[in-house]
Amino acid sequence: MFRMTQFMKSLAEDTPLGPARKPPGPVVIWNLVRRCNLTCKHCYSISADKDFPGELTTEQVFTTMDDLKQFKVPVLILSGGEPLLRPDIFDISHRAKEMGFYVGLSTNGTLITEDNIKQIAEVGYDYVGISIDGMEKTHDMFRRREGAFKESMHGIDLCKENGIKVGLRFTLTQDTVHELPDILNLMDERDIDKFYLSHLNYAGRGNKNRKDDVFHKMTRTAMDLLFDVCWDHIQRGNEREFVTGNNDADGIYMMLWAKKNIPEIFEGKESELITRLENWGGNASGVNISNIDNLGNVHPDTFWWDYNLGNVKERKFSEIWQDTSDPLMAGFKQEQRPLKGRCAECEHKAICGGNTRVRAYQLTGDPWEEDPACYLSDEEIGVESSDRRVENRPYDGRLKDIKISRA
Repeated sequence: MFRMTQFMKSLAEDTPLGPARKPPGPVVIWNLVRRCNLTCKHCYSISADKDFPGELTTEQVFTTMDDLKQFKVPVLILSGGEPLLRPDIFDISHRAKEMGFYVGLSTNGTLITEDNIKQIAEVGYDYVGISIDGMEKTHDMFRRREGAFKESMHGIDLCKENGIKVGLRFTLTQDTVHELPDILNLMDERDIDKFYLSHLNYAGRGNKNRKDDVFHKMTRTAMDLLFDVCWDHIQRGNEREFVTGNNDADGIYMMLWAKKNIPEIFEGKESELITRLENWGGNASGVNISNIDNLGNVHPDTFWWDYNLGNVKERKFSEIWQDTSDPLMAGFKQEQRPLKGRCAECEHKAICGGNTRVRAYQLTGDPWEEDPACYLSDEEIGVESSDRRVENRPYDGRLKDIKISRA
C-alpha cells in the first residue's frame, strides 16, 4: 500500500525521517468467508452467494489468532466474500480487538443496516473499508446488482453517523476510470475519511476481466488527478487520507509529479523523499503482507489464491510464513528479488520493490518477469527502450478537463 498523504505531507511539513519499514509481523488479510451477496467483475476470490464447504470453524479461527498474536502480527483485515455473512463475525472481531490487534473490516457495505450498525460500532473497528466503483449506474453494473450503490452509500452514512472511521475503496478499470472525478467529489460531499484507489490485479475474476484494465496513459492521468487532489487537501489542512494499492510504481510517479508540479519544494527535499520512499520499499507480498483464505490456506497476498503455501489447519501460520523452502517465498524474502526485464534494470527498483508480481506471473508464467502494469516510461526508469513491453491501447482522453469541487 502506498500512503500518498503521508509522503506528500513530508514535502509540505518538516517531519522527522523514520527508519525503513520493518513491522514485527506481516499484516494479515483474512478472507473469513467466501460467500457474498454480490458477484463483482474484479473479485479475486470468485465469491458467490452460496456456502463453501471446509471453511475454518470459530475454534480454528481463534486458535490461529493465538498464533498470529504470538508471531507479533499487528493488523487483521477481516474480509470475504462478504464478512458480514459469517454468523460469528462479531465474536471474531471482538476477540481480535481484545487481543490488541488493529482490526479492519473490508465489506461491500450493502449489509450495513439499522439492524446491525450498533453491533458494528460496539466492536470498535479501527477502520471500515467500503467498496464503491463508480457512481450509481457504473457501480451497479460493476457489482452486478441493481441497487448496490444506494445500499453501500447508506452503509457509509450509518458508519459516519455512529462515529466509525470509514473509507471508500475504488478499483481503477476502463469501466470506472471516467468517474474518478465524481468519486473524489463524493468524498468531499459525504466527508469520508479515507480514499483507497486500487489498481486492477490479475486474480480471480480480475484476471478473467483483465481486458478491462486501464492502460499506461490512462493510469498516469488518473494518478495526476489524485496527486493534485491530495496536495490540495494538504494545503487546505484537511485531514483526509489518500492511499493506493497494487501498483507500487505510484511511489516513483509521485516523486516525478512533485518534481514537475512543486519544483520549489521538491528541490530542497529530493534526497529526503527518495530515502523515505526507499525505506517504504514498495511491494511487500510474502514479507509484510499476507493472506489466509476461507479454507485456511496461506498465500503471499490476496492475489495469489492459486498459490498455496500451507494450511493453518495442519501447520501454524508462523511456521508457514517463515519457510523459505518454497521458491516463490524465497524470492520474495530476498533483499534483492530475482527480477527480470525492465524491472531488473530499473534504477528505482529500491522504491517499488519490483511492483506487483502476480500480473507478471499471469501474463508470462514467470513471477519475476517485468510487471506489465508499470506505467513509467523507459526514460523515467533509466532503461534502454525495448519492444518487449506489453502493447499499450489507445487512450480516449476521458479524464481531460476534469473539474474537482473544493468543498
